Amino acid sequence: MKKDLFGKALLDYQNDNYTEDLITSTNISDEDELPLPYLFRDFKEMPKLEQKALKLSKGKTLDVGCGSGSHSLYLQEKEFEVKAIDISKGAIEVAKKRGVLNTEVLDILDETETFDTILLLMNGSGIFQELSQIATYLKHLKSLLNPKGQILIDSSDIKYMYQDEDGGLWIDTNANYYGELDYYLSYKKDHEEPMKWLYLDFDTLKLACESVGLQCEKVMDGKHFDYLAKLY
Repeated sequence: MKKDLFGKALLDYQNDNYTEDLITSTNISDEDELPLPYLFRDFKEMPKLEQKALKLSKGKTLDVGCGSGSHSLYLQEKEFEVKAIDISKGAIEVAKKRGVLNTEVLDILDETETFDTILLLMNGSGIFQELSQIATYLKHLKSLLNPKGQILIDSSDIKYMYQDEDGGLWIDTNANYYGELDYYLSYKKDHEEPMKWLYLDFDTLKLACESVGLQCEKVMDGKHFDYLAKLY
C-alpha cells in the first residue's frame, strides 16, 4: 500500500466524495470494479462465510486487514472487545471515523498482543503473499492465540480460473503455485504498486497448518470455490 489508493478511496467514500470505484486486476484476470459501497456493507449484506465467521467469534478479537471496519463494528455492537488493524492509513482513519474504538496501522507480523479470535476475512490468505511465506505467518498467528483461541480465515481455490472450455487445466506445472497472483489496484487513474496476493486451496492450507502444529478444519463452503476454515 505504498500510495495507499485503497485508503484514499475509502476516505473519499466516507467523506461523501464518492465518484468512482476501485479497479482491480491480476496477472490472470482482466480489470474488475470493486464497488466502494460494498466495502462499507453491514451484516445483512455480507457473504454467508463472513456472517458465519462473525457468529463464531468469541472473546477478545483481532480483525486483520480491517478495511473500513465493517466486521469490527458488528462485533463491537455485540459488546466484543475488538482490535482492528490494517496496513492502510486511510482505512484505519475511516474505521475510526465510523466508530471502531481500538485501531492501529499495523502489519500482522508486528502484532504482539494475544487474542481469543483472529479474523482474516475477504480472502484472508491474501496477506501471506506467496506459498513460501505461509509458515512464517501461521507460526506468528499461532503465537498470538490465547489458550483455546481460534483463527477464522477464508480463501478460494482458484483452479477454476485456469480451466478452458472443455474443462481442461492450463496450469504451468513449472511455474509457482497457481494461487500466487500479482494484484493490481487503481483508483481515479492512479496506479498502486503491484502486490503479491495468495489464494489458497483448503488442502494446501491444511497441510501448512499441520506443519506448524495448528489444527485446521473447514467450517463451510461458499458459493464460488471459496471456504471458511477454523485454525486452532
